[in-house]
Amino acid sequence: MIDDRERLVSTAARDVALACIEAGIEAGHPRTVVRDAVALEDETLRIADATYDLEAYDDLVVLGGGNAAAHVAVALEGILSDRIDGGVVVTDDPVETAHVEVREGDHPVPSERGVAGARALLETADAADEDTLVLAAITGGGSALMPAPAENVSLADLQATTDALLASGADIDEINAVRKHLSALKGGRLARRVAPATVVAVLLSDVVGNDPSVIASGPLAPDETTYADALAVLERYDLDAPATVIDRLERGAAGEIAETPAIDDPAFERVSTQIVADGMTALEAARDVAAARGYEPLVLSSRIRGEAREVATVQMGIAEEVRATGSPVSPPAVLLSGGETTVTIRGDGAGGPNQEFAMSAALALANERETENSDGVGSDITVAAVDTDGIDGVTDAAGAIVDGTTVKEPDSARDALAENDVFPSLETRHALVRTGPTGTNLNDLRVLVVE
Repeated sequence: MIDDRERLVSTAARDVALACIEAGIEAGHPRTVVRDAVALEDETLRIADATYDLEAYDDLVVLGGGNAAAHVAVALEGILSDRIDGGVVVTDDPVETAHVEVREGDHPVPSERGVAGARALLETADAADEDTLVLAAITGGGSALMPAPAENVSLADLQATTDALLASGADIDEINAVRKHLSALKGGRLARRVAPATVVAVLLSDVVGNDPSVIASGPLAPDETTYADALAVLERYDLDAPATVIDRLERGAAGEIAETPAIDDPAFERVSTQIVADGMTALEAARDVAAARGYEPLVLSSRIRGEAREVATVQMGIAEEVRATGSPVSPPAVLLSGGETTVTIRGDGAGGPNQEFAMSAALALANERETENSDGVGSDITVAAVDTDGIDGVTDAAGAIVDGTTVKEPDSARDALAENDVFPSLETRHALVRTGPTGTNLNDLRVLVVE
């Protein structure tokens, strides 16, 4: 799945790091996790620990969106076949389906075709009734892919607000608090549209903590945030949002526009949620590969967050401790982590959180080499970091792989980080990891190999 893999695996440690990445991504693919979570026996459909009698429904439809939504639809079709009566999913990774319409959108910034896809999805949701069973494929990336701007908010307004939020360093909860209140679909509003149908949300989580209200901005989940919370986010990061956005949020805070549905809303009476994969799914698979290769694996956490370059500094410190003292594990070892780091954009370059993590790690190794005045120092730690959907930031790279030989001139690496322009620097160093769309999205996966 990794382009130019042979060129990237110049050492055994690099091979191990990439094998862990590949295993983690494969473990989270819908063809794997849906097969494990969903089964059909006669007319009884089992989804995780819940069962449904298909004879009790006139129609079964699939709705949803996200990077992996079409792959979830294909996996469901493989189990249910012509029992599926139709549906719509919106994705940036389309695949051929037999019964479910696949509409294309764009990620991470919403687009006009995403708006059209979300509109088709809402029309299908409106047609559902109390005799309809809806299987909702909701995965990471759904927020951007199903934009559905609220009344009086244009797509351009939504794009500008999304761009500003992504550049601000705001975390996913803060970003979603704003997006939910600018949408006709997010923040539980899809649940209102599809009621009174029976809904089973089949979720692949790309968020820390697996909160269904955060995954794809929670189209089928109760929302605890308010218009006032959304305004507070814009104020906290001093964002210059479009006038229509400010107007809607202020009118909502004043009680002139209905809030997103809370947990006691009747729209959720017939909605259940099943999370079939998350960041730990990928980490466990990577851990197994590391152990099989003879390394001592240690999962640091599936919930890492913070500024990417700073997180790299902390994790490099742990790797150096492993190498120096054998604590908390003895080398050879593989340190693994997931979660979602962020980047506060201060420059005008290209890159993404995983690329900045990798460049920061490579710079730490280069600094160590300079201090020791030896070309060999630091070469016994290898670092790979990717976004499991194959898209890190707004680039065609999933992330990067680095070691002590990657950065020859530390000053240029520092400049690249300062300008948020690590993508061209890593490309020049042949350090980028490219996978293309992976069919899943379980957020970041980071691997530190200590020889």
